Amino acid sequence: MSDTLPTCPECGSEYTYEMGELLVCSLCAHEWEARIGQGANGGAAPEGAREIRDAVGNPLADGDTVTVVKSLKVKGSSLVIKVGTKVRGIRLVDGVGDHDIDCRIEGVGPMQLKSSVVKKA
Repeated sequence: MSDTLPTCPECGSEYTYEMGELLVCSLCAHEWEARIGQGANGGAAPEGAREIRDAVGNPLADGDTVTVVKSLKVKGSSLVIKVGTKVRGIRLVDGVGDHDIDCRIEGVGPMQLKSSVVKKA
């Protein structure tokens, strides 16, 4: 455990603690991945950081356009995102579970996707 832990990016609380590989805020319960070598200003990821790849192995970057390769049921809704749906302007994030793409899908709205269900267009 390091001497000083970063403040919570959600509420700014200094009362954070480590839980495995995650940092957790004791006030708002926000969890985020601890990145060694990253400045407090939220700069670029350090060398050797995880590279996000699509279902066929192409590296993804912010702003890319991807195509959905598997039909997806939207949790809590009767909507289905069909195979071949194009998603423009993705943003790579450390989401819940394996969800590492933040995007907006026409007719559905904002959501997070797994990189294993998309292909770079």
